[in-house]
Amino acid sequence: MNLKRWLPCLDWAASYDKATAGKDGLAAVIVTLMLIPQSLAYAMLAGLPPITGLYASIAPLFLYAIFGSSRTLAVGPVAVISLMTAAALTPMFAAETAEYVGAAMLLATLSGVMLMLMAVLRLGFLANFLSHPVISGFISASGLLIALSQLKHILGVQAGGDTVLQLVPSLVSQIPYIHVPTLIIGGLCLLFLQLVRTRLKGFLLSLGCSKGWADSLTKTGPVLTIIVSVLAVTLGHLDSSGVQVVGTVPQGLPVLRMPTMDMQLAIQLLPAALLISLVGFVESVSVAQTLAAKRRERIDPDQELVGLGTANIAAAVSGGFPVTGGFSRSIVNFDAGARTPMAGVLTAVGIAVTAMFFTPLFHNLPHAVLAATIIVAVLSLVDFKSLKRTWRFSKQDFIAQAATMIGVLFMGVEVGIIMGVSLSLLLFLWRTSRPHSAVVGQLPGSEHFRNIERFAVIQSETVVSLRVDESLYFPNARYLEERVIELMVEYPHCQHLVLMCSGVNLIDASALDSLEAIAERLKASNVQLHLSEVKGPVMDQLHRSEFLQSFGGQVFVSQFAAMRALDAPSVERACAAQAKSA
Repeated sequence: MNLKRWLPCLDWAASYDKATAGKDGLAAVIVTLMLIPQSLAYAMLAGLPPITGLYASIAPLFLYAIFGSSRTLAVGPVAVISLMTAAALTPMFAAETAEYVGAAMLLATLSGVMLMLMAVLRLGFLANFLSHPVISGFISASGLLIALSQLKHILGVQAGGDTVLQLVPSLVSQIPYIHVPTLIIGGLCLLFLQLVRTRLKGFLLSLGCSKGWADSLTKTGPVLTIIVSVLAVTLGHLDSSGVQVVGTVPQGLPVLRMPTMDMQLAIQLLPAALLISLVGFVESVSVAQTLAAKRRERIDPDQELVGLGTANIAAAVSGGFPVTGGFSRSIVNFDAGARTPMAGVLTAVGIAVTAMFFTPLFHNLPHAVLAATIIVAVLSLVDFKSLKRTWRFSKQDFIAQAATMIGVLFMGVEVGIIMGVSLSLLLFLWRTSRPHSAVVGQLPGSEHFRNIERFAVIQSETVVSLRVDESLYFPNARYLEERVIELMVEYPHCQHLVLMCSGVNLIDASALDSLEAIAERLKASNVQLHLSEVKGPVMDQLHRSEFLQSFGGQVFVSQFAAMRALDAPSVERACAAQAKSA
């Protein structure tokens, strides 16, 4: 048994040295400063007490460092998964209650178990059903929805809802009750964080600051915001004037305990857990592969399932909620110089120290500041330009992307992503139900055959060559039959029909029945069916049937061999045409 296969940590730990430790330590400091405010904010977004954000940023990082295959992926709470957690639990329980926390732990458990089960069964391919346009539309719409949901904290009002149709009227109705001090704090934080994100790095570089220090200082913006806002609330006693603050945050490390195993609740949460698992896995693997490619490293998707599965189980038993690899956090970790998952372990240590000694400092932290942190972070995920790019390249993918965005914004997170996936699959079936096919002829002076509508080719008078550029399966089986009938009308002198299968990777049972029907109809018209350029796996399929013995034709290695056997004079005409032109 290869332990390195299941424990990737053994690989990088064997060559760990002081230089690598120094780089990991620096990256850990930077990521810790970034992760503390994010963890608190994303816990609030998920409807959980702020401390759960810190809990979810400790044990999962240790487990991922052991089992994860990426050396720079930073695991922890992320905005989209936090939103999905809130969407799943809010209809069932009141936010921040013991029942809500217990359900979040159960949700993390289910997500972790599903990821582990997918790893054992090697079902990572299921994530492929989430196409990039769907994921892009989902993340962009989720970013907008998250930002909209946090405006209530910026305005200091009570508003709720899971969709735009619910949130907007609720916020509008609360406009007369805007709490001005909260609005000032939230507005200033939004402005400051946005300036830090967009302008601070360039300003520091213009002052002669090194790129590394400029990046590091830019990432400390949220921490500085927290410090200043806490001081302002404390010194100005703003909490007594109605500014909502975090309040008492428990001090100490999480108590390890098993989540409540309520089977009825678990069954209710299964669909949400599955979606969270798939979305989290796709996001993590995409980020991990992007970063690994920059250093010519390798990511094992199945091992990532193990790493993320154990991380979610660790989050569950330590009082947290579902986690995954974060895009912005991983980029920061990478840019800060992290070399191994030990950077994640050191980050977890930093978070643990914070939970043990510094949580009382968060008592006067305004909700508006956490909301501003969330809004600035998630708006960077919104990418409307992708809609334009997708529209230009593929109208079908655009429809799926737009439908996902509309579904998330107006019908809810789970409904939106289910709509996107379903529509993607339906559009795929529709697109492949009418596969591209072309009548081909021989290029003069060559053994190659090309589309007669695109190239000047030599055609046989008695042999029709039809190239099918799609696998043959149930949605397009009937279409192929109709296409062959059209060709027989178009070419009345045809004696042989050669089905060129260079683009066919699969023939299912429905398509086999269609091929048999085509062969019988052609025989009735005194036309013989033949096959050419059939791929090995497809031939294996055909050998398991009786088609090759019954259809009466031949299977040729190449289209050129087929034409030479069925109509040698046309091949000679092609050669003569080339010789004449030369």
